[in-house]
Amino acid sequence: MQKEEKPIVLILCTGNSCRSHMAEGILRNIAGDLLDVRSAGSNPAGYVHPLAIRALDEIGIDISSHTSKHLDEFIECDIETVITVCDNADNVCPAFPRQRKKYHWPFPDPAKAEGSEEEVWSAFKMVRDDIYRAFKDYGLKRKEILK
Repeated sequence: MQKEEKPIVLILCTGNSCRSHMAEGILRNIAGDLLDVRSAGSNPAGYVHPLAIRALDEIGIDISSHTSKHLDEFIECDIETVITVCDNADNVCPAFPRQRKKYHWPFPDPAKAEGSEEEVWSAFKMVRDDIYRAFKDYGLKRKEILK
């Protein structure tokens, strides 16, 4: 008997450099045993922001091998759920052929934070913590449903 494939959850933002990668790392850490978590952007930046990597590393999650990807790479995938984490991605998000659910949970873009190095770092940590709370709750609920 062959094991069923895990449902794919695709997390989208515009640049696929900060928020979507933090959410991907967090959700994969919480529910990666039951969900195939991926991320992409509508206009990929081409890199993962070093402070996003650092922010997750601080809580024990390694996203240093993540890459910035365009959402078109996933158009043929069997996406079960799409979660947009910024308004722009929500506005341009296509419907994926077998998509069953879509959520929009916007978070401020920490890459646009201004101020001192410490203030920018604080913005990354604040957004990370907000994403963690939202995706932890979602991941734990999905685990209960899928078990």
